[in-house]
Amino acid sequence: MQNLLLLAVVCRGGLELHDEGEDRFWEEADDEDDDPSRFVNFSLLSHLAVQLRDKVPRGTHVKGSIPYPRAFTGKDVVSTIQAQIQRELAINHGISTNDRRAALQVARSLQSQLFFYEVEWGGRVLQDGVEDVYMFLDDQEGAPREELPTGVITVLSKCYAPLCGDGRPACYAFGCPRQGNSIAHQLPGTMETPVGTVREEWIKTVPAEVIRSLPETEINRQTIIHKLISKEEQYVHDLDIVETVFIKPLRMANPPIITYELDDFIDEVFGNILDLRECNRRLLEVMYVRQREQAPIIQRIGDIFLDAATEFRLAYPIYVGHHPLAEKRMRDEVESNPAFRLFLEKCSRQQSMRHGASLRLDLKHFLNRPAEHLQKYPVLLEAIFHETAVGNPDADYLMVAIKAIKNLQTVAQLRTFQSAMGRGITGKWEWHDLVSTEVRRSFTKEESKRQSIIFELIKGEMAYVKDLENIDIMYIRPLRNAEPPIIPPSRLNQFITDVFNNFAELHAHHRRLVEKFHEIQREEHPKIRSITAAVFDAALNFREAYMEYIPNYPIAAYRIDDEIATNNAFRLFVEQCVRHPDAHRLDMKSFINRPIPRLLRYELLLKGILDETVPGDEDREAIPQVIDVIKALGRESEPGVTSSKSKVELWKYNSGLTFKPGESIDMDLLNEQRSLIHTGKLLRQPESGLEWNGWSELFVLLFDNYLVMTKPREKDGVVKYPVNRRPIPLDLLSLVNFTDPPTQRSTGLLRNLRGGHADPTATTQGTRPEDSRSVFPCTIHHNGRLGGPYILYAESAEVRTTWKKKLEEALGLRRVVQESNKVFEVETLSNDTFLVPSMASGTNVPAWNDGNVLTGKVTCSVPFDTPDGRGLVAIGCAEGVWIGFRHDSRSMRRVLHLKMVTQCAMLEDFGIFLVLADKALFAYHIEALVPSSPQSSHASQTPQRLNGNRDVHFFSVGTLHGRTLVIYMKKRGVDSVFHVLEPVIDKINERAAAPAGLVSRLGLVRAKSEWFRSYRDFSLSSDSFDLVFLKAKIAILCTKGFEIMDLTEITSVIIPRRDDPRYAQLTKRCDSCRPLGMFRCTDDEFLLCYNEFGIYVDKRGDPSRSAGTIEWEGTAERVALHSPYILLFDSRFIEIRHVKTGRLSQIIPGNDVRCLWDGRGLDSQMPNTPGSGGDEHMVQEARIHGVMNAAEPMPQPGGRAARVVAQHVFELIPTIPLYLPGSLASPSTATYFPQSFSPPRSPQLRPSTSYRG
Repeated sequence: MQNLLLLAVVCRGGLELHDEGEDRFWEEADDEDDDPSRFVNFSLLSHLAVQLRDKVPRGTHVKGSIPYPRAFTGKDVVSTIQAQIQRELAINHGISTNDRRAALQVARSLQSQLFFYEVEWGGRVLQDGVEDVYMFLDDQEGAPREELPTGVITVLSKCYAPLCGDGRPACYAFGCPRQGNSIAHQLPGTMETPVGTVREEWIKTVPAEVIRSLPETEINRQTIIHKLISKEEQYVHDLDIVETVFIKPLRMANPPIITYELDDFIDEVFGNILDLRECNRRLLEVMYVRQREQAPIIQRIGDIFLDAATEFRLAYPIYVGHHPLAEKRMRDEVESNPAFRLFLEKCSRQQSMRHGASLRLDLKHFLNRPAEHLQKYPVLLEAIFHETAVGNPDADYLMVAIKAIKNLQTVAQLRTFQSAMGRGITGKWEWHDLVSTEVRRSFTKEESKRQSIIFELIKGEMAYVKDLENIDIMYIRPLRNAEPPIIPPSRLNQFITDVFNNFAELHAHHRRLVEKFHEIQREEHPKIRSITAAVFDAALNFREAYMEYIPNYPIAAYRIDDEIATNNAFRLFVEQCVRHPDAHRLDMKSFINRPIPRLLRYELLLKGILDETVPGDEDREAIPQVIDVIKALGRESEPGVTSSKSKVELWKYNSGLTFKPGESIDMDLLNEQRSLIHTGKLLRQPESGLEWNGWSELFVLLFDNYLVMTKPREKDGVVKYPVNRRPIPLDLLSLVNFTDPPTQRSTGLLRNLRGGHADPTATTQGTRPEDSRSVFPCTIHHNGRLGGPYILYAESAEVRTTWKKKLEEALGLRRVVQESNKVFEVETLSNDTFLVPSMASGTNVPAWNDGNVLTGKVTCSVPFDTPDGRGLVAIGCAEGVWIGFRHDSRSMRRVLHLKMVTQCAMLEDFGIFLVLADKALFAYHIEALVPSSPQSSHASQTPQRLNGNRDVHFFSVGTLHGRTLVIYMKKRGVDSVFHVLEPVIDKINERAAAPAGLVSRLGLVRAKSEWFRSYRDFSLSSDSFDLVFLKAKIAILCTKGFEIMDLTEITSVIIPRRDDPRYAQLTKRCDSCRPLGMFRCTDDEFLLCYNEFGIYVDKRGDPSRSAGTIEWEGTAERVALHSPYILLFDSRFIEIRHVKTGRLSQIIPGNDVRCLWDGRGLDSQMPNTPGSGGDEHMVQEARIHGVMNAAEPMPQPGGRAARVVAQHVFELIPTIPLYLPGSLASPSTATYFPQSFSPPRSPQLRPSTSYRG
């Protein structure tokens, strides 16, 4: 019989597997690959014949009551061939591995060449079934066959195009198998004997004489068995419809119906339904074999279903348990995908028309078939059992099979419960819903209760895991995918981290625990021996995750509340999520709080299981250990929770603090090292001193860096904290008196030193307990410019004592932290060389020319390096200039005997030392002051005077357009006249004609200035204080402000702008203060420093920040820049602030503190723009010198009674900040340093005081 799919090339002789050329080819192949399948050509019928002969399963098959050894069925033949060619079909033709049509055609071709025969030599064509039995001729195990079938299977042959399949998208050959043209049109659409044909009733297929010989019960039994086989055929046919009508068209649809993740969708909706089909096909084949062997009377059927139940256990519970989720997934897709909805309607309509059904059979009907069919088995088998004669051994098999399948239904029901994960009706089932009444009756009351509690724990764990999954589904994904964004992208990642933290880690731990629970249920249900080991293992594993998550909850709750209060889009999003079906009307905070009560629930349920556990059970010892682990987890997380609550409280105060316009202070409250040490109520006496004005009630906040006094106000449930007095930095806070006796609030109309009248009968620790009007004074002092003494009143002695203790702790903590994290270190240059008379010594101190060692006030300094590499420093004072090695006080020697030295500078590139003494500007060659060798050519050069009269007020050196310039200012009436000089390197290096005399070397004889030439002169009609070099211009600090001048065109502009009425108040403030410095913060922003405040301006001179001015803590006399910090010199302290934020970073206290050198002249062009890298990119060399008086006067040498004060000259060395771990709390509240976890970082600081900015 010739086949349409075969081009039979019949050879007269035997066909070998391959010719000599092929031998040579295979000999050249890699010897390491010994896979025999690589020698098989599946397009050659002889090769497939050999594979079939070697691999077809043989066994004893019975037909017509005759057993045939080493036989096989048509199903075996087709399955063996399909196993060999399915890979080729899938790769070259895109045909499903379940499509057996090609294998059936190959089998029939082998049958037509008598490669095997039907045992009864019937003439029927081979079918893919078990009805017929086949054998090989002369089949002896291991015996070779002399002649093999021959032919070429064209549909399995490769394309003739040489490059076909070589990674190319398409082939040019019209008949290329990879294009599907050769097989798609040739394979028959259906089998010749399709499954599902209507089967005749059994009674009509049996001879009448046989029927008459059978009892009625046997006739009924055989009829039911026959009907059972018919139902099985129809069921398998329905499962085939699922693949052919629904799955395949979905995969082949173009354009695609499911536009994303098609394979995942098919897995979710159809599950393992094709595995069920294979199970039931095998069951049907076995029943066909039994029917063939025992026809017309089937003696046994129970053993078949007992074996089937074992195989079903691996497939049916999975499908049935997943079925509710599959229906939900399909329903969701129908609602959201119109194309899928039309596809299902079309398939249902075509299927109904094809079979003439009155009811439309939709996909839901077919997906529900496995569960319905599984429920019918016990009914049909019980019917067969009731008709089985007594003594028939099949009755025992039937009873065991019925029990096994019913148990299978219980397992499937359990799987349904497990798949629900606490959702829907099936998710609400209890233990008694899954256990039959008969089984429950076999349990004791205590055991039933124990199993119910275990079931409740597992059920709760499933719901908990589902809630953790919903955090991602309901909140995180929508927030990330929202368009337009609900939260700005710049803040979204930080918000998700702060709110949800490591919830995914918790989900992974508990998902594993649920899977372990499910495994235990499937093995032991309905009587679970113990779940303690699983819980114990999980508790040990998820400890670290909870230790990180639980302390974060206060922070997460604050972030949510803060975002809802300020972001309307987020508020609407949260409200919408509450209405989500899986939210159960719970809000966002309820979901993120879910893990915390879950730990408490474990303890409660485990105690319940323990109470119902019988004595002697291992759980009696194991459960208390698990409870202890969970309790310890709760205890160990408490410090972290306390720390986070403190941090959140601090953030709330940060967002609630309000300042008067223009008075805001960045207290760095969002810094992760910040901590709130104490809060409480204190009283303040009225400013007017009149009692009837009422006492002020203050709410005082003590942070670890500031003391803040506020007057809270509540409106619409929101509490704001208006700042009543300027916040006091702890570095400038002093505790004066906390021991004064209490004061009566009602006494007197006038206050005494801003305090009340003392009660002479009261002690320092208490007063009459019945007197509620007594208040206890607390005197503190703010050492800043706007400070002074403050007297606050506590309502009891205990409150005052507490405040004193907390303030002392805060001050001590502040000192420790500042010492560890200070920005600059004071490094002494000279500590006993420069002396001034003590104020206490009066006027009896001898004058200088009497041989005294007094030097007068130090006024200036400058470091420099000599050509031979010596690092020196020059220090000027009222009595001259000293030069010595840095950090070596004893090396200081006076080199210039000049009076009233006020400024000095070094031009290292030219070797020139400039000195302004008594308003006269001199230039010295450095070799004349500190010669590198006695033979130096410049050692005897005469200094040159740069100005004519003694009228120079100040000078400044710098680089402009590549030129080094010296600019000095002289007064002419009310005008400021500026002379610009440029050093001439040739004249400076010119060898002196003759040695100059001592008098000339000391500058006492005027010499014409040859080292400098005049560059330009200009004047301003205002009083000037200083001059600063910028990149391309100069800034003159004058009474009008900052005048920016272009020396090329002598044009200028004054900043801040004074002509804008919006800045009238600022202009008035600037006019009342003195400008000190101008520093570039960024490419487009400058910081203007006055003696009382600073302000940021843009390039046009307009204020660039809404916060207004930055009020200094002191009254600055000089300002200097060591990028990225500015240093403001008050006579009492040095105030160090960050130039970009204005935030106070450090206070260096001192006595009569003055700036000697602000860094100018160190380089040819001093950088005036802070680096973007932060503190770690600071220049580590000293750029600023200062001086301060020693704290105590020192006696003069010789034991004279007069006393002098040493002036400590120092330089400021930048340090690398050391940030301590964790949040620093008050020592009395058990300072908490997290080890394996810490609260999340504070949000990155923004210009305003709000979290979001």
